[in-house]
Amino acid sequence: MSIDEILVSVAGLGLIGFIWWFFFGKRQAAVNTVGDEVEIIVEGGYKPSVIEIPVDRKTKLTFIRKDPNSCLEEIVIPDFKIKKYLPIGERIVISVTPKKVGEYDIHCGMNMFHGKLLVTKLNI
Repeated sequence: MSIDEILVSVAGLGLIGFIWWFFFGKRQAAVNTVGDEVEIIVEGGYKPSVIEIPVDRKTKLTFIRKDPNSCLEEIVIPDFKIKKYLPIGERIVISVTPKKVGEYDIHCGMNMFHGKLLVTKLNI
């Protein structure tokens, strides 16, 4: 094997590793709610994008949109039949009371940006 072939092979493996990490390796830890309210910044996605909330407790999700991207102007939580318009700079409060433990998707109106509600049992 020549030095050129070795360099190309190493670069290719490095690129494969980077692509795997970029698409499959990044995981955001769930943010637990403090009290019964959580604030979500809508800017290039949802921050935090994974929110842990307790089952059978009313939780207020406050969305503040800072991104002018038209895709982010609507929030959809299909399992709760919620679809709301998010004007830039305004606080939009959505209340949810999950009845079952599980994962519930959050996404924009065009289904390009995603988040998740993790509903767990309340540990007392």
